[in-house]
Amino acid sequence: MQDLDEGVSPRNTKSPGVYDQATIFWSWLFPLSYLIHIAEEYWGGEGYPAYILRLRGVHMSTARFLAAQSVGFILVTIGVILARRLKFLPMMLVILGTIIAVNGLTHIVTALSILTYGPGLFSSIFIWGPLGIATVIRFKAGIDDQRQYWIAIAIGVGINVVVGILTMRGGRVV
Repeated sequence: MQDLDEGVSPRNTKSPGVYDQATIFWSWLFPLSYLIHIAEEYWGGEGYPAYILRLRGVHMSTARFLAAQSVGFILVTIGVILARRLKFLPMMLVILGTIIAVNGLTHIVTALSILTYGPGLFSSIFIWGPLGIATVIRFKAGIDDQRQYWIAIAIGVGINVVVGILTMRGGRVV
């Protein structure tokens, strides 16, 4: 059996290359694309706080928006690091892929329903949608137990539900 340096995890002999340099690079696309998405939500159009106020009547200050996005960015980055070290990178990538694909889809559906641009739309169409879908497809084989694959998708969807609820509360936890 190959060792870790040759791209095969001791937990996963089914998918060679799960921990190779290309996959590690792929995992860092999530924090990087998150920064791009945050930048578009902040500077795109009227900015996300003004947009969500106009569209849904939700008051979210720019400071609260940036604080919430900073927490999200830190959690994604820590998730990538821990997943590599604790050897559950394929599952984490499916979770993150689901999160960004669903978030991107909500941006697209909202823009189509109101027939106007919303902050985050372009990064959703050109980065998060393709990256999320490609990740969910590419790393399905990297998870030995397919129940875990579907659990990872459910976790990603669940995180989107929680983020959506927090957003509709103006970024307030309590």
